[in-house]
Amino acid sequence: MTEPLKIGLIGTGRIGQVHAASIAALPGLALHWVCDPFLESAKSTAERFGGAQVTADPADVLSSGDVDAVIVASPTPTHVDLIDAAIDAGLPVLCEKPIDLDIERVDGLREKARRAATPISLGFNRRFDPHVAELRRRVGAGDIGGLEQLTITSRDPAPPPGEYVAVSGGIFRDMTIHDFDMARFFVPDIVEVTARGARQFSAEIAAEGDYDAAVVTLRGASGELVTITNSRHSAYGYDQRIEAFGDAGMLQVGNVGPTVVRSYGASSVEAQGPYHNFFLERYSDAYRLELVAFAAAIRGDEQTNPGFEDGRAALILADAAARSAAEGVSVEIDPNA
Repeated sequence: MTEPLKIGLIGTGRIGQVHAASIAALPGLALHWVCDPFLESAKSTAERFGGAQVTADPADVLSSGDVDAVIVASPTPTHVDLIDAAIDAGLPVLCEKPIDLDIERVDGLREKARRAATPISLGFNRRFDPHVAELRRRVGAGDIGGLEQLTITSRDPAPPPGEYVAVSGGIFRDMTIHDFDMARFFVPDIVEVTARGARQFSAEIAAEGDYDAAVVTLRGASGELVTITNSRHSAYGYDQRIEAFGDAGMLQVGNVGPTVVRSYGASSVEAQGPYHNFFLERYSDAYRLELVAFAAAIRGDEQTNPGFEDGRAALILADAAARSAAEGVSVEIDPNA
């Protein structure tokens, strides 16, 4: 029987907890180190998910010599340095998005990442959602003919607190960046970005100079059009839909709720409960399957996780969208740059 891969987890916040739970649930992985500057959080996470070694210093994990890979779930400003250190340690790394908020810092690591002998994966987990993966497979198989239009809807149940918005990099780099990666999953070569942001309901977000809603149009190199609709609030729950339209038909992925049960009565028919109220619930399978793919790459299989270049490309689109919304212009993109 193959020994479980020993994983070092850096960061035990919300996403770190998700990864810890996924590691514990997968037979091929073992949580071996847990790192967080708040040591008590590291200790409680280790105790909850298998009794791993704990530390407040990422260097302890990276230099330990007894981990097979690391997962970086710490705050965004730490990502570049930790990816860099993982490359130096010869360790595969799965890092949450974005690589950084500053494209210059990302580009400063780009050549080293290209030369890295071990896998570098970015946490765009939505590619692994079974419904999205099936949609992508069927589009690739030609079920709708040539892809002409892709429509992505992504709305959160409620806005994040102002202190988070202040350091998030703005809606395009924080929220829409997942949708930019999803757009590239279907249309890899984006050549133009047009974005409009709005301040419709949140004075707190407006005070930070950010938008609480946005609409983005992307143009692909072959003329494909992608529309992304975002809002920081949705009264009916986490709204996640995608539609692919082509010359031979259309494919859709609708919202996924906790149950498929519907009720029928005198006052309503086909009534159902609200959708998931949190992205961790909606994409729980995606986070788990993302780690399955990462583990396969660690063991030497082909890497199917999004990589460093995917993370960079999504940030370039986010930067272009921010400029487009601020200046009221369309921004051309060189997908080969």
